[in-house]
Amino acid sequence: MNEQISIISLITEATLIVQAVMVLLLLASIFSWVVIFQRNLVMSNARRVLHNFQDHFWSGMDLNVYFQEVRDFQDNDTGVENIFVDGYKEYLRLHQQGAAPAAIMQGVERVMRVAVTREEEVLTKHLPFLASVGSICPFIGLFGTVWGIMHAFIGLASGSQVNTINSVAPGIAEALIATAMGLFAAIPAVLAFNHFSARAQRLLFNYEAIADEFSSILHRRVFAES
Repeated sequence: MNEQISIISLITEATLIVQAVMVLLLLASIFSWVVIFQRNLVMSNARRVLHNFQDHFWSGMDLNVYFQEVRDFQDNDTGVENIFVDGYKEYLRLHQQGAAPAAIMQGVERVMRVAVTREEEVLTKHLPFLASVGSICPFIGLFGTVWGIMHAFIGLASGSQVNTINSVAPGIAEALIATAMGLFAAIPAVLAFNHFSARAQRLLFNYEAIADEFSSILHRRVFAES
């Protein structure tokens, strides 16, 4: 308990610049954890939808029937289902217009590429913020540390304090707290960025594989009908 009170007193008695640095680092840590939990929900939902879609897609189910099911129950953020629906809509539109088989396939592949890019934006949203927190916060904490130590030694040199280690120890301690807070904010952000980037790449790899397979299925259908 005494240790906690000592740390709190060091923070409350720190210089204004160091306190501002601590507040900034605390806010960065809070926002990064909000992003971490939000990204985890998005990635988990995308993974769940992907597995459900793969079960139906690779089962040999009639794509016309599945298209109707997905379109009727599709929400705004359904991952791979958006790619499937956009591609199939474009296929139906061009097919009804009597477009040439090559034109149909070009249109479908173009639409699905756009859909994959849009899903990539959804998956990687806010990840640059985590990267920024992970790379900048240690330096912000270091700035607070340097400022606090500098302030402590200036006070010592001015003769306003007794010339002992005890006179500068509190100032150095409060400065080092800024470094610790910088690392506390940065380490989870870096780990989360790497983790979610890898998850996003795996999802996108599966999206592209499904888009390629779906394109092959439509290719065989279109040229068989011509």
